[in-house]
Amino acid sequence: MMSEDAGRMLVMYDDPSDQRSLSLDETSSTEESPDETRLSLETTADSVPYIGQRFATHDAAYEFYSEYAKRCGFSIRRHRTEGKDGVGKGLTRRYFVCHRAGNTPVKTLNDSKPQRNRKSSRCGCQAYLRISKVTDLGPAEWRVTGFVNHHNHELLEPNQVRFLPAYRTISDADKNRILMFAKTGISVQQMMRLMELEKCVEPGYLPFTEKDVRNLLQSFRKSDQEDESIDLLRMCRNNKDKDPNFKFEYTLDSNNRLDNIAWSYASSVQSYEIYGDAVVFDTTHRLTAFDMPLGIWVGVNNYGMPCFFGCVLLREENSMSFSWALKAFLGFMNGKAPQTILTDQNMCLKEAIAIEMPSTKHALCIWMIVAKFPSWFNAVLGERYNEWKAEFYRLYNLESIEDFELGWRDMVDFFGLHTNRHIANLFALRTLWALPYLRSHFFAGMTTTGHSKAINSFIQRFLSAQTRLAQFVEQVAVAVDFKDQAAEQQTMQQNLQNICLKTGAPMESHAASVLTPFAFSKLQEQLVLAAHYASFQMDDASFQMDDGFLVRHHTKLEGGRKVYWVPREGIISCSCHQFEFSGILCRHALRVLSTGNCFQIPDRYLPLRWRRISTSPAKLLQSTSSDHTERIQLLQSMVSTLVTESAKSKERLDIATEEVSILLSRIREQPVASQGARDISPIHRNL
Repeated sequence: MMSEDAGRMLVMYDDPSDQRSLSLDETSSTEESPDETRLSLETTADSVPYIGQRFATHDAAYEFYSEYAKRCGFSIRRHRTEGKDGVGKGLTRRYFVCHRAGNTPVKTLNDSKPQRNRKSSRCGCQAYLRISKVTDLGPAEWRVTGFVNHHNHELLEPNQVRFLPAYRTISDADKNRILMFAKTGISVQQMMRLMELEKCVEPGYLPFTEKDVRNLLQSFRKSDQEDESIDLLRMCRNNKDKDPNFKFEYTLDSNNRLDNIAWSYASSVQSYEIYGDAVVFDTTHRLTAFDMPLGIWVGVNNYGMPCFFGCVLLREENSMSFSWALKAFLGFMNGKAPQTILTDQNMCLKEAIAIEMPSTKHALCIWMIVAKFPSWFNAVLGERYNEWKAEFYRLYNLESIEDFELGWRDMVDFFGLHTNRHIANLFALRTLWALPYLRSHFFAGMTTTGHSKAINSFIQRFLSAQTRLAQFVEQVAVAVDFKDQAAEQQTMQQNLQNICLKTGAPMESHAASVLTPFAFSKLQEQLVLAAHYASFQMDDASFQMDDGFLVRHHTKLEGGRKVYWVPREGIISCSCHQFEFSGILCRHALRVLSTGNCFQIPDRYLPLRWRRISTSPAKLLQSTSSDHTERIQLLQSMVSTLVTESAKSKERLDIATEEVSILLSRIREQPVASQGARDISPIHRNL
């Protein structure tokens, strides 16, 4: 919409003493008359340009028109000068035009050079201000001789116009601050948040954007990247010589310089074998000192802690680069693609995933989207921002697609966001981030705020001290090793904790003996809630015989979830899709199992990825004498669990006694290894 000033100025003004065409393509020069003009000092309250307005310099005229344009919702640029600055009656004209004036010339395509597919903002707008230099009245001055204020496009609102390039500036003090931040290795996004706090401004209200900061850093970048790249490749080759299971891939450009490089560690590949079903591919970070996009593959293990899968540095963020990165990652992981992958809102990456991982469900990280909300909506919504955000989260967590779409429409109406491009874009991509569309896919709980904080904290560990490019691989390795050690300590602490049973149900004690404390705590929450629900046999044509149940809270008379249970096949499913989404059975399914006198959760609903498995079989085979004591402790723990579970019934005790007798006979048949090699006993290969 146009501002009030602009609405009053939709006519064209021109000096009657300067009758000439209004075309911006005119190049002729005509002498102006000094009659009937009045002086406008820059200190007056004049806010709208007018014919005859005088300025001491053309820069003063430009600043005046620029301020006027900012108030009205557009920006300006210098268009051209005319005439010559001579003696006597010689004069010079200058044109200042709307930033959308003119049309973009058609570029000649060059197959040897990549083309930037950017949409031009120019639309042939004819708004302009013309000033002429007058010297026949004494000291030279500049006078307004033409003013057209009709625009053929919409003018921006005050909270939008500040994002135009003409009004985005970085002061010298801010430049120094940014360069200081860059040396510490923090991301551009973190720089923006820190400077907002320092200047006490709301998120999104700095006079520059993240893109401006990246451009600034690029302009200050030194030209020693080629040497850095050589050192990086040498470092990767040295790592490969030391550890044959270290994996890396790279590409070179036409000048034989490093273009892209990806790598992964042996421990990462082993972790991916069990925990690679759901993956976050975070491409929101950059190596600030070298302006290289950084991609990090991360997952979550059975104890709910982040695990590192791989890393990639790219020269460009385009579909081709992302496709290469995904191919390299699949190569590291022996061609095994994840079930689901979470990424940032990057359309190039979306295209690459569709090509390279066609069977993988792609979704957008909700926490990466929400992180952009302050800059997107704070200025637009003002005091209503928090109210809108609460409504957004309510819609996000709904189960029904129909309820979500109706609620979204009501939200847009209530907050007046019909023309907001971010709202329109979010709705267009709703199937990639809103839970009603994603609940039937497994995400290992990584859509929650808690996991997002843990993953970000892990990533920041090796982004916090960027020095030389070649050293970055080592920094990542140190961070991964530190995380592995911390995970082992937390795993041991979790296992040593006394698990408190809350329901006394046999299903609860059975799950506690199988699942990790992290996973069990999630299941226990559902078991406790299940006691508050009632189940009813359904007479529904969609269910066969007595397999269908309706489960709802005991205080509700309508609604509920449909549960399908086939005891003879050990199959149970619920319309809420919680098990499919998180790998943990929901309260509705648990209520039906309890009602049906089921005392153990079916084995298929206690996924391997949530069980008490601290190490993979491959890692056990590669163990050395240093972990011999730990393995004995693990065996003792397993034996203790075996005795506890076997003592619960005569049938269990009979099975355990028979199987242990067979196992003991097999063990006694094996030769006793020497002290130095006993940790690599053949028993690990036979079990």
